[in-house]
Amino acid sequence: MRVAIIGGSGKMGRWCAKFLLQEDHEVVITGRNQNKLLEAKKQLGVEAATNVEAAKLAQAIIISVPIDNFKSVVEQICPHTRPEQVIIDITSIKAFPVEIMHKYIKTGIVLGMHPMFGPGARGIANQSFVLTPTSEAEIALAQKIREYLETRGARVTLMSPEEHDEMMAVILGLSHFIAIVSADTLLSVDKLKQMRAIGGSTFKLLLTLAEGVISEDPEFYTSLQMNLPNVAEIEKLFQSKAKTWADLVANKDSQKFAQRMNELKDRLYQVNPDFGKAYEAMYKLVERL
Repeated sequence: MRVAIIGGSGKMGRWCAKFLLQEDHEVVITGRNQNKLLEAKKQLGVEAATNVEAAKLAQAIIISVPIDNFKSVVEQICPHTRPEQVIIDITSIKAFPVEIMHKYIKTGIVLGMHPMFGPGARGIANQSFVLTPTSEAEIALAQKIREYLETRGARVTLMSPEEHDEMMAVILGLSHFIAIVSADTLLSVDKLKQMRAIGGSTFKLLLTLAEGVISEDPEFYTSLQMNLPNVAEIEKLFQSKAKTWADLVANKDSQKFAQRMNELKDRLYQVNPDFGKAYEAMYKLVERL
């Protein structure tokens, strides 16, 4: 099968291209930046084309572009899709891209997909994917893709685009927000270099989280924060909780602080009875850093 990756010169696009090549598919890639596109073409050993050319050449299309460019890309390729084509978007937000594909792509089957990992992943074994079908035809396609991925060791979940975005406001939005604010806080404190050298496991994990997010493309994280539905409300909730705990510390209310921690333990136990093993797991993670 020939697969067109719109945005194939980007990091995730290149990852998809490498995976598909390993699976013996033909790949054609596109990209906005000609220098990056030529570099990716040489690195991957694949054909490069324009978005329209790629759409015409392929049996399947993967759209791997920033959410801000998604609509214009779909508008560009939609006149050239065919009934037998599969068009999949792999953006980190799902409701908006799925809506746009349904609005403009009238021939072919579309499907929202979110690989829950970054381009540093070595393969798909033990990695999670979310598929967001919205019709019987899309559900049938999603089941085929699910079987394909699961036979290669991946974990696949089906849900609506809206449910996906609600969860991503926490899974991605809040996690990245905490990392960015933590980096800003740590860099506002003197002697970070020295603290890095003597810090314990919890500090090392926090610093790794902060550095991991800050080291990546600011445009990607900016786009997520600006476009994830309800992320502002989740971050306001976090700020409210942070103030509550900070007030306990400022007031030296040790009894209330410990009481609230015990309440959280009880609530976490209801969600995950094995959560107590997290401390041991944390040490194992740190040992790999």
